Amino acid sequence: MPVFTRLSRRRPDDDSTGAPPAPAGDESGDGSGAVGAAEESPSASGSRLARLRAWRTRYPTAARVLSLSVTALAALLVIGALLLPNTFSGLRPDRFTRIPAEAILGVAVMVVLPRRPRLVAAVLYGVGIAVVTLLDLLDMGFNEYLGRGFNAALDWDLLPDAKSYVADTLGGAMATGAAVGLAVLALLLIAVMAAATVRLANLLARHRVRAGRGALAAGAVWVVCAALGLQIAGLPVASDRAAGVLKAHAVRTVESLRDEAAFAETAKADTFGNTPPDELLRDLRGKDVVFTFIESYGRSALEDPVMAPGVGRTLDTSTEALAAAGYHARSGWLTSATYGGSSWLGHSTTMSGLWVDNQRRYRTVTAGDHLTLTRAFQKTGAWDTVGVMPGVQKGWPESQWYGLDRVYDAFHLGYRGPKFSWSTMPDQYALEAFQRQVHGRPHDRPLMSFVILTSSHQPWAPIPKTVDWDDVGDGSVFGPIEKAGRRPSDIITDSAESRKEYGRSIQYSVTSLTQWLERYGTKDTVLVFLGDHQPIARVSGERASRDVPISLVAKDPKVLDKIAGWRWTEGLKPAKDAPVWRMDAFRDRFLTAFGSTPHPSKG
Repeated sequence: MPVFTRLSRRRPDDDSTGAPPAPAGDESGDGSGAVGAAEESPSASGSRLARLRAWRTRYPTAARVLSLSVTALAALLVIGALLLPNTFSGLRPDRFTRIPAEAILGVAVMVVLPRRPRLVAAVLYGVGIAVVTLLDLLDMGFNEYLGRGFNAALDWDLLPDAKSYVADTLGGAMATGAAVGLAVLALLLIAVMAAATVRLANLLARHRVRAGRGALAAGAVWVVCAALGLQIAGLPVASDRAAGVLKAHAVRTVESLRDEAAFAETAKADTFGNTPPDELLRDLRGKDVVFTFIESYGRSALEDPVMAPGVGRTLDTSTEALAAAGYHARSGWLTSATYGGSSWLGHSTTMSGLWVDNQRRYRTVTAGDHLTLTRAFQKTGAWDTVGVMPGVQKGWPESQWYGLDRVYDAFHLGYRGPKFSWSTMPDQYALEAFQRQVHGRPHDRPLMSFVILTSSHQPWAPIPKTVDWDDVGDGSVFGPIEKAGRRPSDIITDSAESRKEYGRSIQYSVTSLTQWLERYGTKDTVLVFLGDHQPIARVSGERASRDVPISLVAKDPKVLDKIAGWRWTEGLKPAKDAPVWRMDAFRDRFLTAFGSTPHPSKG
């Protein structure tokens, strides 16, 4: 029993809450009672307990106020945790005006159990509440960044990536400190919740009759509210939120495990799995084809009132400049398999024709032999295939699955300038290096290039500026630009600034790519560029769509004639009502449009 509430020896059902009288012989307040108590136990803990009892005896009013305050805080922590929402937008006062069924049930259990089982039950109850709270906090983070709740079966693998992102953005020391801090906070939350529930359980045991009657009355009110469907601010008064959280996560985990097995079977079947090389991409033979993903290039960039004006002007200007150079474009929308992050899921979904929306699916599909769009080019033998991956800073075995003959990662592009937060190099440099080392060199066969641009990756600070292409060199020219740019800490917690800087980053990336095409493209260049996912909810908005723009650009009118049936919008800016496909539909539509014959494989 906690020392703050053990004011006197009393019966378990004693309703008295008054402070005990001062021990005999200690009325003068000279501390003799404390000395006597200390003499009863030679241990240090006994001495501290005696001193505490002496203080409570000497200052009964202060002790009572402190005890009541701690008890009230414990109750608020427990009730608040039981009603805590799992989104930042849900953190409103009206969310905490409900009646939690779990609290009523907890009271009922505590008042009937004897002391030892009660303490065990209280600890377990506190740990359970702490787990629910941690799940809610994880849901908040995942909803904010990935547009979905945390999945215990899938998402632990993402935590190292999150740490790497913090390290690249705010520094290694901050990443390590944050990781240690979060672990300590989790353990502290468990300890505090367990202590709170034990304290409340002891209080309930001392007032069994009153607590039992209160639980019965609250239970009756809860049942009536649930039966009548009474609500406050659109939420039911009768809440079972904590139990619902555990149920939702359990169901999500079980479904994810089942999905893994089902997806493995689905991935074995392939519409073009047995198509002979000479029946793949016949209408693109002789063309240099470039598939480019622009990081976080989502529909919000074209429709949000803060970002759309600047991005729209950039797209219009780029469309006109490309037209002057002889290029024409068609644009539409794809619904991404991911949101806010995990870009590789969007890349693999687009290229494989499979809906790869979690890490387990990604591991499954990349470990198999499902035909990717990029590998279809390799399979024909008519193209050299290369990957330009400035964001890759470690081994990347997936390159074989993608069918890439060569890969140029962050360490093979010759960059000597500074990092721009997470992005290892500006997009303009990556494209210039691609031209210098690959595209601009003589080659016996056309190229199929898979390019991932990173300058529009969060936190959107500092953002590079476009320099004269002749001055790009080894990237040192970007040093002063990086030094003069804004720091991630300036905008990372400011939604308004994040939206503004995100829009600027998209303008930079689109400008770099379209200027590269104007400068280095040929009559045989075909460029397909798209976004991998929408930016995080703090930028794209709550419940934003998962749509991303996609554009196909070419000089040869026959190329665009092949996709006339797609009804895409002319230019680089898709109309709001332009066709929207799921991202996994693109591979088969592209292969079919450009002369590939289906020969399914059953697995």
